[in-house]
This record gives sequence, structure tokens and C-alpha cells, in this order.
Amino acid sequence: MACVCHNVEVLCFAQEDGSLQFHHCPLFPQELADQLLRKMADEGVLNDRTVGIFQNLQHLRLRRAYIQSSQLSAEAFRRSLCPHKLQELNASHIHSNITVSDVLHSLTSNKLCRQGLQTLHMDGLRLYGEAGEESLQASFSMLRGLKKLSLAWTDLDDKGLEDISTMPMLESLDISGTNVTDFTPLLNCQSRLMSLTAHGLQKLEMPTSSFILVLSKLQSLRYLDISNDRLVMDGDNLVQQLLEHPGGMLPQLVSLDVSGWRGVSDATVQAFVEARPGLRFIGLLATGAGGSELLCGEEHLKVAGESSLTQLCEALRRYSDRESFVREVLAHLYNHTSDMEEPQPHILKLVLAGMRQHADSLHVQLVASACVFNLTIQELVLGMPLRLLGNVVPFDRYEAAKLIMVLLGNHADQTVQRMAVAVVSILVSKLSTEEISELGAEEFIMKQLLSIVQQKASLGVVDSTLKFALSALWNLTDETPTASEVEELRVELMNEDLVEHILSLLINPVVEVNVSYFAGGILAHLVSVRGPVWSLDAELLRTVQEKLHSSVLSWSSPDHAMVSYRTFQPFYPLLHVSQCSGVQLWALWAIQFVCSQNAPQYCNMLQSEGGTDILRILSSHPDTHSDVKCLTENILKILERNLHPASSVCDLKL
Repeated sequence: MACVCHNVEVLCFAQEDGSLQFHHCPLFPQELADQLLRKMADEGVLNDRTVGIFQNLQHLRLRRAYIQSSQLSAEAFRRSLCPHKLQELNASHIHSNITVSDVLHSLTSNKLCRQGLQTLHMDGLRLYGEAGEESLQASFSMLRGLKKLSLAWTDLDDKGLEDISTMPMLESLDISGTNVTDFTPLLNCQSRLMSLTAHGLQKLEMPTSSFILVLSKLQSLRYLDISNDRLVMDGDNLVQQLLEHPGGMLPQLVSLDVSGWRGVSDATVQAFVEARPGLRFIGLLATGAGGSELLCGEEHLKVAGESSLTQLCEALRRYSDRESFVREVLAHLYNHTSDMEEPQPHILKLVLAGMRQHADSLHVQLVASACVFNLTIQELVLGMPLRLLGNVVPFDRYEAAKLIMVLLGNHADQTVQRMAVAVVSILVSKLSTEEISELGAEEFIMKQLLSIVQQKASLGVVDSTLKFALSALWNLTDETPTASEVEELRVELMNEDLVEHILSLLINPVVEVNVSYFAGGILAHLVSVRGPVWSLDAELLRTVQEKLHSSVLSWSSPDHAMVSYRTFQPFYPLLHVSQCSGVQLWALWAIQFVCSQNAPQYCNMLQSEGGTDILRILSSHPDTHSDVKCLTENILKILERNLHPASSVCDLKL
């Protein structure tokens, strides 16, 4: 199918009107003709020119026409598709000026469609053309056989609903996001309407009592969706009154969705469910309900909610096309997956589906990326199918980090802030030095991160958001002086209180090695001969130099990877023979630590950058301290073992 789609120009010739026809067209089985049309729509090659192949009614017979998101004009639709004996048509979100009235007029002009069409989707289209209501040349009621109609996110109004309610066979109706203000016309089809989807009806004006009364008359209703895409409080107690209504209301109900109406109680929902043993699904996302055992979602009753992973997965499946719901689900999923112990490929698939469905939503992409990180860290990734991982991981890290920082600037939500800085800190650590320099040069990014640090510091809060923000700042500024160093401000670091505080972190025995290490790094640069001119007490200078020396010698290697480096260039000036021993020891300890942690990477780096020569000069210089010589020789031995393993083995044998 894909091959035919992408080679249709080669396989066809152009007719006088510009539309295409196959050079040689076999008799397609009807199901294959339907599949070819859908594949062309999905692949983005269905347009006024290519749709012409379906004018061949003898060889390409359509019954289920799927043309969603295609580029068809009203004329091409009428000429190429309406002559078929269609049973189903999905013409949602067509990227042209085609209207509901255009589709309706074309369908009703064909007797076969008037009688045989059973399912019609026209989501996202305008109801009328530029001529307004005058352009509506046909009535919905003319589609005598239509059972299922979807007009979600159109400008359908009360007058249009009145027309729809007169359809003789209508069983299923979706009017989500429309301009309907009154449900009363639905009473005209109360005996046959089995499914009503009215998600996101923001313009409903009828009193709650009247709304409940209409619903109570729909005795055949099996599927009801009155969920709210704005996720607001149920101020008029609409849902509460619906759930508490006495008298056996909606006895045939199999599925009820009230997600997005906050303020619903577990007790009310439980009583409603217990009175309807035939209920198989209930949507409770962002309602506050769903925590009771009956609503766990593990048994015959499926629940879309936020109280458990089961409910969240059900919500992702049910609401993949609803952005506000997907965002809400992913925010809760992030917390539920923060300490996963077993691989969950089925959850990762659901997250990926949400990302694909809302590729243009920065908010969805951010929160979903945070969930993907939780689901693929450490050993969890080993249990994931490679094809699934391949679909998830490829992306431009640089652009992703930049987009997330833009999003962070537009949202004050604390959950979004936490996830944003977490994702950015991870992404930045994977960038090249050149990309980091570019990103660090973006003033708005640095200001955002510094603002978070300032905000947390002023409140005295040390949480994951602060840690991730500091980590991102570290990675953006490390080895990229242009992003963080202002030469004339170095003297401002010559502050006695600051130096003494950092010194206390260096020598405090209860402080972790990684904290002491970073404190030592700051002090090493401050007392370095290449640092700012020492303007404080001379005794303090001697104390810092001595404590640097003794502290480094006392350090043991931590149990985890503490740091990673893309280059050793910042260390080399600290290894100059003119530096004091404490400064040299700090730089040497850092090099030895990473070389012992990951010898292949760092030994090659040291060799290629000329660091080996610097170490040999330091080791052989007569003024070099014995402790410095010892640490230098340890590093050279690690280098020898890893860069020349064969000679090392020979030396051992000898």
C-alpha cells in the first residue's frame, strides 16, 4: 500500500481535469480499496489530483471511506467519492474549505448514500460556507440510514441539533466542543439514542435541573460522556445531581464519563455504580473520586482516573486525543513511575502514543519526556523491546532543551517546573561542548535557571527542583567560560566569610566526599597563581593551602560516579610546577578518580590532549612535593596499563 501511495504519479496518467487514473488497474477486493484510500490519507498523498483514481467504480469500490486530514476540495470529494455506495465516511479535520454542508449536500445527492450510509464523522469542519446558513442545501434527516454521527469541535448550534434529532435511525451522536446550549431537542430521539458524547460543552446554558431531566428521559442510553476539558470545579453540582438522581435513571448505562469535573465524592460514585451492575466503564480523571476499592479498575469495571497506575493507563488509552486530559494523566504518571522496579513497556507505548497525538504541544512533550525518563532508567531499559526504544529515543537534544526552557518561562506550575528542569539537566549533560556553549549563551535560559535557584534559596527550600536547576547550571557553565565567567567579577569572590564557609565544607569530616571535592575545587582556583589576586589575610591563604593538601590525601573514592568530564583542559593550569601542592593534589585526585572509573575514555583523553607530558614534567621536577609525585605516578601507571596493556603484562611476567 505504501509503495502504491508514494509511486502513484508513476503508476497513473492525468485526465483532462488533472485528476489521475491508473494505467492498469486490477479489480480490487472491496476491503483493499478501502485500505488504499486510508493509506493515502495517512501518508499525506490524498488530494484533488490523486483521489481521481477512485472514479473507477468498476475496479475500486469503496464502502468505508477514510479521508481524515487530507487536502480535498468539495468538488473533488463529490466527483470521486460520492458515487460509491458508502456505508461509512470519516471526513474529519480536512485541510481545505470544505464544510459540513458541502459534505452533506454531496452525500444526499446520491440515493445509495442517502439510504446506505450508516456512520459519518465530520469533526473539526465548519458547518456553513461563506454564504452562511443559505449554503446548507440538505438536511441531516435526509440520511435515512445514518446510525452514528460525529460533529465534535464544529460550530454546530441548537438549530442544527434540532435537525439531527429528527434522523430516523440515529443511535450514536458526538457533539463535543460545539456551540450547543440546550439538550432539549434530544427528546425527539429519546427512544433510539444509545450513545451521547458531549465532552467539553462550554456553551451549555440550560439549568442543571432541565439538563438532568432530559438525560433521565433517554432511557435507551448506554454510553454517556459529559466530561469537561477545562478540569474545573462542578460549581452547579451537575455531576453530583446526576449521580444522586433517584428513580432508576439511565438503567441501561454501560459507560459513564464525568472526567474533568472536580469535587465529586467517592461515596456518591460508589452508590451510583452499585445500583448499575451492568456498568463497565467510568471516567473519573480530575474529579477527586476513584480511590475506593470498588473503583480500583482491576475487575470488570474499567476506571479512567489517577488513583493508580491501572487507572492512569486506562485514561491514556481512552483520552489519547484530548490534550488537557493527556497532560493531566502524564503529570500523575510521572509521580507514579518515579520509583519503578519492573520494566513497563505497555506504559511506555501509551506515553509514546500520547506524544505522537500531540506533537505540537510543548506541555505534553515535556511531561511525557519526563515519564519516558522514569520508564527507561538503569535496569528498566533492559526489559524494553528494542523497536519500542528506537521509536522513543531519537530526537535533537539541543532543540529539545531549548524548547523546554521556553515552556518553563511560560508556566508557573510547580509540577511542570520540576519536570522541566529535570529534563533539561539530563539533556544538557548529553550535549557537545559546542552545543553547551551555544545554549549557555542564551540569556533567557540562564536567567530562568538562576531565577529558580534564587527563588528556592530565598525560601530556604532544598528539593529536587533546586538540585536539577543547579545541575543544569553546572553543565551549562562547566568547561564553557563564555557562558559563566566574568573576569572583572572574580575579585568579588575574595570574601572572607565566603572563603571560610567553603573551607569548612572542605575539612568537615561528616561532609560527603563529593561536597568536599567541589569545595576544594573552588578553593584551588582561588589560591591558584592564575586565579584572582589574593587580597585576604595571608594566614588564611596558608591555612587554605595546607588544608587542601591534607584533605585531598584523606579522601577515599565514593561508591558512585561523582563527575564526568569532556576535557581535562581546566585542570592543566593547576598542574603547573609553580602551583602549591594542595592545588596540584586536588587536580590530580580528580584525574585519577575518573581514570580509575572509566579508564578507556579518560586515559585516551589525557593522552590525546597532551596531559601525559604535563604529568611527566610535574613528576620529574625537583621542587615537586613527594605526595604530588606519588599521585602523579599512580595516574601514569593507570595510563600505562590501559594504553599499552601488552607491555604491562610483559613487565609483570618479568
